[in-house]
Amino acid sequence: MKNKSTRYIVLASVLSVAALSCTDLNEEVYSEVLATNYQPTEKDLPAIVAPVYSSLRGLMLGWQGYFDLQEEAADAIITPVRPNGWDDGGTYRRMHQHTWTSLQWQPENAWQSAFRSITTANRVLSQIEDGEIPLTTGKEAIQAELRAVRAFAYYLLLDNHGNVPIVTDFKDVNLPKQSTRKELYDFVVKELTEVMPLLSENAATTYGQMNRWSAKTLLAKIYLNAEVYTGIPEWAKAIEQADEVIKSGKYALDANYSDVFTWTNFNSKEIIFAIPYDEIYGTGNQIHMKTLDPLSRSVYPMNAGPWGGNCAVPQFIDTYDAEDSRLAETWIMGPQRNAVTGAVVITYSKSVPGMEKTASSDGYRIGKYKIKPNATGSLDNDFPFLRYADVLMIKAEALLRTGKAEEAAALVTQVRARAFKNNPAKGKVNAADLAKGSKYNYGYQAADGSITERQGGDDIQYGRFMDELGWEFAAEAHRRQDLIRFKVYETKKWFNHRPQSAQRALFPIPQNEIDKNPNLKQNPGY
Repeated sequence: MKNKSTRYIVLASVLSVAALSCTDLNEEVYSEVLATNYQPTEKDLPAIVAPVYSSLRGLMLGWQGYFDLQEEAADAIITPVRPNGWDDGGTYRRMHQHTWTSLQWQPENAWQSAFRSITTANRVLSQIEDGEIPLTTGKEAIQAELRAVRAFAYYLLLDNHGNVPIVTDFKDVNLPKQSTRKELYDFVVKELTEVMPLLSENAATTYGQMNRWSAKTLLAKIYLNAEVYTGIPEWAKAIEQADEVIKSGKYALDANYSDVFTWTNFNSKEIIFAIPYDEIYGTGNQIHMKTLDPLSRSVYPMNAGPWGGNCAVPQFIDTYDAEDSRLAETWIMGPQRNAVTGAVVITYSKSVPGMEKTASSDGYRIGKYKIKPNATGSLDNDFPFLRYADVLMIKAEALLRTGKAEEAAALVTQVRARAFKNNPAKGKVNAADLAKGSKYNYGYQAADGSITERQGGDDIQYGRFMDELGWEFAAEAHRRQDLIRFKVYETKKWFNHRPQSAQRALFPIPQNEIDKNPNLKQNPGY
């Protein structure tokens, strides 16, 4: 069991680290700690890095953060216009249709949030190096952890924007030079590799922090996507990192899929790296607010009224096996009843006529992150960015792509079996299964729900494996990255989306950033 107190250290910025450089020693300070009076011990180290981790909350689940960019631009989740709004000047249509520009705010928010986290890490690293935070023990370990978190933020930029500046010196006031995607990839890999030996191996006391195993899992994920980032595949390296996590014995699949996503998921033995959220100390997980119709407030019940926005793409829902328990554990479907009276207040239907106009009840809603009774506008559920199922599936995909399909199938079966407890035979896959195409009926959806301009998914190499990723990791900020790796993102039609330029696999450099820094050049295609 993980240490709940560690989670709250990460949630709350216990120390106002920015204040450690305060020079007005005549002022009485009660809410801040001055460097002249502060002698941290080893037990204070988690609090020193807390501001860096706190910054990840907005980066991940903030408005148009990493989650939105990964999901809204992909083929499983959409935010259509609702009776109560959600057009937002065409924001969500542009995300769905891949027609955003460098002047629009969707990609810019993720960029700014990532650099906010990077700047925070650089600031704390600088304060430690200058002695403003006077560490006497554990200095190298805390520096390694900060570099690992900074590498995580840079990884998100690597995935989203590609060609971004690498800034590591907090005091450097010069306008940073732009790096290529390959240079950023090399930097992130180098940082994680260098700090790895200094990171904690203790999984039980480092929940919500970058330890050795989360760094290895992140590195495995980067190697899995190396061919996208650099043009050179690194399947063997992905397997090597995944194997080390597996052999550590520190993590395992939870017995129940839903245990990974409940409001007590800090107890999960499956989560390797989570971004902690809390309804009081670490707000920002508003997935329930963005997906549920306002009428669902009485269903749980909630102490906040949801906004009723995003939902599932019907074509994605149709890929599930009816006996796959992840269908009901991920999506809220059908009649929703008042928690007190039992009366049906709204019935969520699978169908969604289009992006332009929908009824309040159209589309299945995201229910993966379980809503506790009397929930507020911010969930207690931590966001599991890396989990043991990731490790198994990373290794499985790398094996599959290197001709070891039987070994890959055994790993996929480990993950899949949990969802078919009532029919174990369906929980098994073999090499022949993984050689099949996707079950996704790709094509453009007409207003009556019919699929026109049909493409199907039979031609997608290892499409069945891509489906397995979709069922296991739906609504976990995976889908855009997976579609790109399987060469679907730039080629297939889904719902009201038609393929745009292949260059849309990278988001633009925000024009505001280019205007401020003449060293930056726009990504191709914008």
